[in-house]
Amino acid sequence: MSSSNKISLHTAATLVFCSVTAQKGNECINANAKYCGECIQAGAKCGWCTDPDFLKQGETVSTRCDELQSLQKRGCADAMIENPRGGQRILKNKMVTNRSKGEERREKLRPEDITQIQPQKLSLTLRSGEPQSFDLKFKRAEDYPIDLYYLMDLSYSMKDDLENVKNLGTSLMLEMSKITSDFRIGFGSFVEKTVMPYISTTPAKLLNPCTGDQNCTSPFSYKNVLKLTNDGQKFNTLVGQQHISGNLDSPEGGFDAIMQVAVCGEQIGWRNVTRLLVFSTDAGFHFAGDGKLGGIVLPNDGKCHLENNVYTMSHYYDYPSIAHLVQKLSDNNIQTIFAVTEEFQPVYKELKNLIPKSAVGTLSDNSSNVINLIIDAYNSLSSEVILENSKLPEGVSIAYTSRCKNGVVSEGENGRKCSNISIGDEVTFSISVTAKGCPKQGKSETIKIKPLGFTEEVEITLHFICECECHKDGVKNSNLCHFGNGTYECGACKCNEGRVGRQCECSSNEVATEDMDRTCRKDNGTDICSNNGDCVCGTCECKKRDNPEERYSGQYCECDNFNCDRSGNKLCGGHGRCECRVCICDPMWTGSACDCSLDTSTCLASNKQICNGRGKCECGTCKCTDAKFQGPTCETCPTCPGVCAEHKECVQCRAFGTGEKKDVCEQKCNDFKLIKVKDRDKLPQPNDASYPVMHCKERDANDCWFYYTYAVNNNTETEVHVVDTLDCPAGPDIIPIVAGVVAGIVLIGLALLLIWKLLMIIHDRREFAKFEKEKMNAKWDTQENPIYKSPINQFQNPNYGRKAAAL
Repeated sequence: MSSSNKISLHTAATLVFCSVTAQKGNECINANAKYCGECIQAGAKCGWCTDPDFLKQGETVSTRCDELQSLQKRGCADAMIENPRGGQRILKNKMVTNRSKGEERREKLRPEDITQIQPQKLSLTLRSGEPQSFDLKFKRAEDYPIDLYYLMDLSYSMKDDLENVKNLGTSLMLEMSKITSDFRIGFGSFVEKTVMPYISTTPAKLLNPCTGDQNCTSPFSYKNVLKLTNDGQKFNTLVGQQHISGNLDSPEGGFDAIMQVAVCGEQIGWRNVTRLLVFSTDAGFHFAGDGKLGGIVLPNDGKCHLENNVYTMSHYYDYPSIAHLVQKLSDNNIQTIFAVTEEFQPVYKELKNLIPKSAVGTLSDNSSNVINLIIDAYNSLSSEVILENSKLPEGVSIAYTSRCKNGVVSEGENGRKCSNISIGDEVTFSISVTAKGCPKQGKSETIKIKPLGFTEEVEITLHFICECECHKDGVKNSNLCHFGNGTYECGACKCNEGRVGRQCECSSNEVATEDMDRTCRKDNGTDICSNNGDCVCGTCECKKRDNPEERYSGQYCECDNFNCDRSGNKLCGGHGRCECRVCICDPMWTGSACDCSLDTSTCLASNKQICNGRGKCECGTCKCTDAKFQGPTCETCPTCPGVCAEHKECVQCRAFGTGEKKDVCEQKCNDFKLIKVKDRDKLPQPNDASYPVMHCKERDANDCWFYYTYAVNNNTETEVHVVDTLDCPAGPDIIPIVAGVVAGIVLIGLALLLIWKLLMIIHDRREFAKFEKEKMNAKWDTQENPIYKSPINQFQNPNYGRKAAAL
């Protein structure tokens, strides 16, 4: 390179150092765009000046890229600014089906004739950083067809449940007819993989796995017993012919069965309608990895393997993982109802949290409540709308805002969810799609959005603005670009590979001279291009990073947008953007990491004062200045007396002229407004005021109660309403007291006498009984006393008999 060229380049670089393009915080300038396409991909605010005479001496091509207002101020006419905008076009917009609940059912529509989502197809043209928004309408249609497949565990413990399911077909048909006139039902059963250690492989057990005289069918993994049909009686007949089987371990192979039901659409007979899968069991489940116990190591392939309606590859493929099931159920728009016994409710509720649009119901011990369970679960699932989208192209993001029933804005599932939707209700989702950069060189991409559990979807074709309109008029190998070393387009040279410079005058392979290196240093003590770029042709070309959203910028590549302070592991706390290693905070946020909120609403106390007037609001949190007070709004004071006790003496002296402060009342008790009322009903109530009211009840030295309220109104003025009469206890009535005492003494005396008399009677009766007992037990000796002489003498008249005989 000639000496004159060295000097001119050195002069140019010096002018660049002094140029206004050394601004910081401008994403358009920081992008260092070398051509118009790069500029418009830097951000929605960026424009490119196509005026050939726009650049001043020493300015680089990248300075053509700037914010629109800045370009205008720098002298670029509006007509010379390239600023393409995105747009949208609706390609298919069929109205949602309007079938109200009150109408009599008309001729049954085919599923493909019913529309619940609008629009159905549209095209979006996206420019980097510029969101494109549209509204998506959803309306639940009446009489929408339903397919229900009943998948039942037929291990031995479900024997009594099978008896109740045998009449399920006609009964469920009758109940579902109240919801839809187009209902179909199918049946399948499962047990376990037919290998050890899940089942016993002895020949006898393979024929009859049950013990004793029980007649069981051979073990199997999954059978499709009945394809979806509208014949409820056929359901009853075929289910009535089923027999239970048996296995060894408690968890069952239900995941294998669910996978086959999801992916074997033709064999199951799924239509493009609402699809319900009822999974009935009284046990847990095996999942991916458990197959190693039986020597099965191949992961489940997620494909259909039904031969003669029997799953034939259970011994070959492992159980599916939960994530794999979620994907297949979602891809096939199947909503799952887990009908399980109370014992396993916690397990399946955790599983429900992982499977969108699923429900869990408690199955009675013999499945007698299965119909009510299905109806309740269906109503719960169908009343909830959750949107999901297919995989997004790199750099494309999507945001949802839902306006649900009665215009309520919902934040559930990041704005993708509405609940409590009845038949005929209409909800709207606002969807915003934004691209960052230009993915896959601007090729069109297609994404789809649909409500979970429904087959209808919105197809969105994305087109990306990657080049400016002026790019089409570019002249390749133009002489304006240093003897044809570049393409002249949009007022500037787009250099060929290996060439750099304003007019592509330098080769990137040339060894930089000392003069050029000097112009690539911020000062003598710094590295060339801050060690974040290469000095090419006297100008720093910043390095590219693996993450396209991270970039170096600045005249000396001294800036970047990824080395700012972080808060909560988020760059700039998620409340700002990083520009030249400094956080530029969003409105209402401040701090080096934008982690300090300027919103004082979180500091408002119940009296509408910031921090209760006893602290400062810093970063959305109260810092209490009064050491006695604490809490989120400085309203808690553990060592302070209550508000009522604190103002008791002042209220007492001002309202009644009594109390300890009656002598100093005028000096110490004038900080509130006193209002007297006649009775307690006249006191302000909490619902009568727009500010908090404290009700107080205190007692004076004479044991009289007085009532008042304490409040701080909206003008921060303290108001005290007090009842102007004291509630004093009445004096005692002497006569009743004396009479009562006398009567009491008399009654007590009589009672004591009666008690004494009763005790004496009891004592006497006991003594008499004792005497009688001793008397009966006494023994008398009848032997005559030898010294005893009877006082009776006996004599006989000798003549008495003779005289009588003579006569």
